[in-house]
Amino acid sequence: MPHDLHTVLARTFGHAEFRDGQETVIQTLLAGRSTLAIFPTGAGKSLCYQLPSLLMNGLTVVISPLIALMKDQVEVLRSRGIAAARLDSSLTAAEMAGVYDSIRSGTLKLLYIAPERLVNEQFVARLRQTRVAMMAVDEAHCISEWGHNFRPEYLRLAHVARELGISPVLALTATATPHVAADIRRAFGITTSDHVQTSFLRPNLRYRITPCTAGERLGLLTSRLLERREPAIVYVTLQKTAEEVATHLRKSGLEALAYHAGLPDEQRHDAQDAFMAGRVDTIVATIAFGMGIDKSDIRGVYHFNLPKTLENYAQETGRAGRDGRSSVCELLACADDRIVLENFTYGDTPTPQAIRQLLDVLLVSSASAHGEWDISLYEIAQATDIRPLVIETVITHLELAGVLRPLGSFYASYQWRLLKPETAVLSGHTPERQEFLRRLLHCGKRGTKWTTLTPDEAATDLAEPRDRILKALTWLADSGDIELKPSGSRQRYRLDGPPEKRDPERLAESMQQLFAAREARDVERLQGVLDFAGHRGCLTRRLLHYFGEEFGNGLGEEARLGCGSCTSCEADTPAASGDASRAIPASAVPPITAEQTAAVRSLIAEGHSSLGSPRQVARFLCGLTSPATTRERLGRHAAFGQLARVPFADVLNRAEVLMGSSTSSPGPAVRGDAP
Repeated sequence: MPHDLHTVLARTFGHAEFRDGQETVIQTLLAGRSTLAIFPTGAGKSLCYQLPSLLMNGLTVVISPLIALMKDQVEVLRSRGIAAARLDSSLTAAEMAGVYDSIRSGTLKLLYIAPERLVNEQFVARLRQTRVAMMAVDEAHCISEWGHNFRPEYLRLAHVARELGISPVLALTATATPHVAADIRRAFGITTSDHVQTSFLRPNLRYRITPCTAGERLGLLTSRLLERREPAIVYVTLQKTAEEVATHLRKSGLEALAYHAGLPDEQRHDAQDAFMAGRVDTIVATIAFGMGIDKSDIRGVYHFNLPKTLENYAQETGRAGRDGRSSVCELLACADDRIVLENFTYGDTPTPQAIRQLLDVLLVSSASAHGEWDISLYEIAQATDIRPLVIETVITHLELAGVLRPLGSFYASYQWRLLKPETAVLSGHTPERQEFLRRLLHCGKRGTKWTTLTPDEAATDLAEPRDRILKALTWLADSGDIELKPSGSRQRYRLDGPPEKRDPERLAESMQQLFAAREARDVERLQGVLDFAGHRGCLTRRLLHYFGEEFGNGLGEEARLGCGSCTSCEADTPAASGDASRAIPASAVPPITAEQTAAVRSLIAEGHSSLGSPRQVARFLCGLTSPATTRERLGRHAAFGQLARVPFADVLNRAEVLMGSSTSSPGPAVRGDAP
């Protein structure tokens, strides 16, 4: 077996040797056992499933959160002659049909999908008819609420794998603390002996902490980049900051571009391509940039703002120096960032009233549906003014509590257009089949190019089962007869368990406790970043310890003093003996001025329906969007984000006073106003 693995490694992937941990993971998977692989960024996680997929009988399904990452990996695999494909919303109907053909024929070895696709009724039905050899779950830390990037849809993956009988499963991540790793192992039934973790130590990375005021850091950043003039990523918190910093750097004579989720897709892709090709040295980005970036010569990663967590910090700094050469990871540490980051956490916590309204929609209203019912996350978000991600979190916990049972997702409507003449589409079928297809093709609302069809309405009009209509549309699309575009995603559920489990009062209290605990964890993780920035001891040692690794094992006696290259180790005081904290500058908390109060009063007087409660107003003033304000397109309003530098609790209190609805409930997470 080792000989076979090394042969495939050399011939297909062009590598002479495995990196640390890779062969162990691959051998475990080939033995049929599920595995957790925790490797640092750039350590070769993808090979751990790509290579064994070629030696297994069946399809390897890869769960990946980013379309861009899927696209890049599929292109590389195909260039090596490996049958790989992806399914995502960017594909045309013909491209999707080609993917499904290769799944049916058994020629496809690797299929990349987003986690959401595993609750799509049609896709899961196809998967049941397919021999699945293995499932690989990238960014597996998203399964854990103790992690820094919890995503509710990841919680369902283990359940789906069990229901479909998929084994083994490979869980992959670059950032998992011991607590998160235990969560992942528990979810996928992975033994501790099949948990493979390599060192997070990157000796070529020089961690720097530069305490500075908010007014100093732009000048410091500019001087660093002008001095070095090498490929660098600058991480910021806000989209507006990305634009401002990139503009300043360009005016200072540097080639710099902004990158954030608010840019048009084409502009964002152009910025990334320019950076990857070396036409631009500096990219100024929010955390939207970086996953899957395979640029080996990044010489610097600068945090203009504090990262939210040490997991984020490790992941982002890990993009530097992948070629092994010395690289700088500098944090321009200003405690002023704390307010903005905490405001994001506080602003995302729904009020008890909002939670109760959501539960009424999910449980009370649905109880009259007698069995199965379905929802649209978009519609509920608009009704409750709770972000879809928060709603998904509530629903997922109701599933795990045995209150709801997910029955999959589906689309409320479809648009289709003929790619062939109708006579050609109908030819070759039996008379009965031709009659059914003819009636189907003339059903729905016709436009100049597209026909819009709602399966439920078509089922009533044609007196045919909904499943038959969906199968026919899918078959026509797979055959290249029509182009099919789904829309209006909905999730179907069934109430589950005994009625006493569905008490809205008890569940509302439980959910509020859940969000309060999440809020406390996020604030604690942010404090961990500040503690790291202020740490006088070896920064490398501190970072490794956070991820459950002790620095110095096998590195010799000199390791006791530290890494020798971080800010602390290069200071006059030896790193190991520095006990006093490094001072991180912080401005005085700004008061809300009379002029700002007048502006808030004017905003309230405008009577926007999306700003009908103190909490909604506070979110808006702190620069936090919501489904309702997005619907009303208030993002460019002069008052949006006007108090982003003020603690959320202070802004909420001022909004309550001005709106005449103050409350004695303590803390920003539990103040009782309408959603």
